[in-house]
Amino acid sequence: MKSLVKYIPKVEKKTLLLIAGMVWGFAGFKVLNLGIQDVSINNGKFISNLIFAGLVFYIFFKFIFSKIYNKHTRRIVNSQLEKQCIFSFFDVKSYCIMGVMIFLGKTIRNLEIFNPIYVGNFYIGLGFALFVAGVLFIMSSLKFELTKLKYNN
Repeated sequence: MKSLVKYIPKVEKKTLLLIAGMVWGFAGFKVLNLGIQDVSINNGKFISNLIFAGLVFYIFFKFIFSKIYNKHTRRIVNSQLEKQCIFSFFDVKSYCIMGVMIFLGKTIRNLEIFNPIYVGNFYIGLGFALFVAGVLFIMSSLKFELTKLKYNN
């Protein structure tokens, strides 16, 4: 087992934050795009769509994604390891949460439990919140020295 450890791809902390940002940004873009497609196909009302999506964005970003961003950025910056596994931008719990979210999202869309316009508005807010969290990770990577000062214990 020890001989396999040397084959695990490892990157510096700055690069790990960049990878996290790219993954989160890509996921956010995909979810946002799904939401926009649902809303445009079903010809929703622009103002009410915007208000609902904005509310979803605020809730998910303020109470979930910004906290996850802070938690993982602090963990990465304060790690004793200079190089970390390329997949360690999340911990195991976060990977499980991500898996459950993907499963629930796919299931709800496929079962057509809710009107696509509502799902689309929800996805716009959720996707934009994910995308913004991705941008924060990327900014933390690009301004790594400032990030270290902010999150160092």
